[in-house]
Amino acid sequence: MDWKIFVATFTAVFFAEMADKTQMVGIGMASKSMKPLAVFFGSICAYAVITAISVIIGATLGKYIKPEIIKYCGASLFIVLGVLMLLGRL
Repeated sequence: MDWKIFVATFTAVFFAEMADKTQMVGIGMASKSMKPLAVFFGSICAYAVITAISVIIGATLGKYIKPEIIKYCGASLFIVLGVLMLLGRL
């Protein structure tokens, strides 16, 4: 395993996901259900599936498209979504 890539990925995902709507859903579900372990394992399973899908898509795109293009397309998408949110369209 390439530990440098592992640590970089862990750090990026950890800080990107900290205090986002996913945590708010977890807090709400745990407090409403009073079943924190079920919420914990449900969250882990959901995140594992969505991450697996993301990795498969990224690996597939990486075979056909240069990483720089993927990076710029992703950044452009974030900008477009941000502008749409500011305009109240999302």
